[in-house]
Amino acid sequence: MEIVHLLRAVAVELGLHSARFAQRNGMHPTDVRALIALMDARRADEEMSAGRLGAGLGLNSAGTTALLDRLERAGHVRRVRGESDRRKVVVEVTDGAVDLGTSFFGPLIERSVELLRGYDDHQRSAVRDFLDGVRQAAAEGTHTPPPGTSQGEA
Repeated sequence: MEIVHLLRAVAVELGLHSARFAQRNGMHPTDVRALIALMDARRADEEMSAGRLGAGLGLNSAGTTALLDRLERAGHVRRVRGESDRRKVVVEVTDGAVDLGTSFFGPLIERSVELLRGYDDHQRSAVRDFLDGVRQAAAEGTHTPPPGTSQGEA
């Protein structure tokens, strides 16, 4: 359980770090999650529609529109025509938003990469498998409390 509790502590610290970024830049935490999703799509060279973004963030259509309007006014995203289907509107993160994120999160990312350099390929693979498994469990909602505990006891 020590590693599970440590993972929870890491999640809390990362959430606080993200909240500091949001506060310093006049954003809502959902704005930050949206920018991360858009940066991940950009890195994977995938188009992101407003509907797909909203679904990934758990937002309805009105909430997604409000989010995108806010991010667009701030200069963090732009709506453009899709490359594969010009009738489709996709959302892209701007270079300015990427630079803003890099300036804040870059030192943490660099420190994380530095820590990973201390592990061999087998160890990095184990860390990757563990984190991906936890991420999948959380995303799928397959995590359930152990018998005899309530969900509030975590």
